[in-house]
Amino acid sequence: MKSLNFTPHFDMSQEQLGNQNEKKGFIKWLKRLGIAGFLFFLIKGLIWLAVLYGGLHVAGC
Repeated sequence: MKSLNFTPHFDMSQEQLGNQNEKKGFIKWLKRLGIAGFLFFLIKGLIWLAVLYGGLHVAGC
């Protein structure tokens, strides 16, 4: 009776694995940069709204 071997077999060289890991690292870095950029502009917009509201409040409008 033959035994079945279910282990996957990949023919990837070390160079290909290195490139794949670099891509994952770059994507992870890009996502972090996107989140940081979103938070920066969100906070900046909220500060500007507070400044405008305070300016209108002081001016008596």
